[in-house]
Amino acid sequence: MLFPTLAFGLFFVAVYVLNWLTRPHPLVWRVTILGASLFFYAWWNWRFVFLLLWAVISNWYAGTQIERSLRSENTQGTRNWLLTAIVGDLLILGVFKYYDFFALELSNLLGADTTLPLLELTLPVGISFFTFQAMSYVIDLKRDLVKPMPFLDFAVYLSFFPQLVAGPIVRASEMAPQITQRPDPRRVQSAEAFHLILRGLFKKVVISSWLASNLVDSVFANPDGHSSHDVLLGVYGYAIQIYADFSGYTDIAIGVALLLGFRFPTNFDCPYRALSLRDFWKRWHITLSSWLRDYLYIPLGGNRGRNVETYRNLLITMILGGLWHGSTWNFIIWGLIHGVALIVERLLPKGNLPPAVRWLITFHVVCFAWVFFRAESFSNALDVLSAIAASPGSDQVSSLPVLLLIAATVGTQFISKAQTEQFRQWSNQHSALTQGVMFGIGLVLIDLFGPEGVAPFIYFQF
Repeated sequence: MLFPTLAFGLFFVAVYVLNWLTRPHPLVWRVTILGASLFFYAWWNWRFVFLLLWAVISNWYAGTQIERSLRSENTQGTRNWLLTAIVGDLLILGVFKYYDFFALELSNLLGADTTLPLLELTLPVGISFFTFQAMSYVIDLKRDLVKPMPFLDFAVYLSFFPQLVAGPIVRASEMAPQITQRPDPRRVQSAEAFHLILRGLFKKVVISSWLASNLVDSVFANPDGHSSHDVLLGVYGYAIQIYADFSGYTDIAIGVALLLGFRFPTNFDCPYRALSLRDFWKRWHITLSSWLRDYLYIPLGGNRGRNVETYRNLLITMILGGLWHGSTWNFIIWGLIHGVALIVERLLPKGNLPPAVRWLITFHVVCFAWVFFRAESFSNALDVLSAIAASPGSDQVSSLPVLLLIAATVGTQFISKAQTEQFRQWSNQHSALTQGVMFGIGLVLIDLFGPEGVAPFIYFQF
């Protein structure tokens, strides 16, 4: 863990210094941030830098044409360019992420004589995130919610390295003004940024990776070899693992961006304190759920039509939201479970169930859906569920530390925002030197308590 942490730290320090040195020169500053972002992406695979650049160039050009058509009141031209941009973005996603899945399923459906060739392409990291950002830009241009961005500004927006590979999904309306204003790195909320980065690293390295290596991976790999108690704990453990993993990355991304002068939207708001599925989706991966709401659910009709149409729109949105995460039936089933649960919530009468009961039901529906999200296959998911119900098992992996970690992580969801704000204000009272020393000590402790060998972030695959 120490080497990649130091490598990223040195990279960020270099970017921060260059950001500070080029602050008085807007053009150089933009080129510096863009160059750093492309270098960051090329570190994973330099070939896909060209794919990212294509997404930048094609969507920026389509945006300029949409704006030109709007000014000339050419409605048909506006629609054509918007459609061209969206189809182009979906084509990128379709070829790299979904072609093999649908080709294989279609071949199975039609029979061996009509087998379609498989491309077996490497999935570009973060492709789902930057294509969704690109689509939101051209759609918002058409809706007259944003103004066209200069090319370099748009390139910085779409490729900005802190959130390039795993979000959050930032809209042009949120980031364009910050690029234009050229944020001053000398006047940033450093205490808040350090706190976010340390919190994110702790979630990922200590909580997520520890649960994965000590419980979750072994349970899902061989559910029949564990007691039903341990399999159930493994499901709870994965609910905590994926939250710690993804919200941890989000904290790091928001913190790094904040040190560079950019403030990103909140992506998680204590999702496991939700008292309904609707409330859960207002708290979990907020930038994705709001994207699906604004660019899919509402255009489909939202809840403006009859009840049956609202239910249809919910199902379509959640199933496509599941498919966004990956090209397997398990992700589709995961989205379907959430869609059906949201419909059931709307159908049930508004009762007076105690909050504790509502929380318990919501949390377990979410955990049930996570089984399909995590399992390698549909049969593996069924094995996990049946093991919870029937497997006597013999291998005991659960222990007091596992139980305490799961309970403590869920418990932190109920810490009030006032208490968090008090801690932030306390951190801000210290000097920059003290903050730096505290940050360094925090990094050493995280590396000390983290397991040997830390798995990649879960959402890198999406």
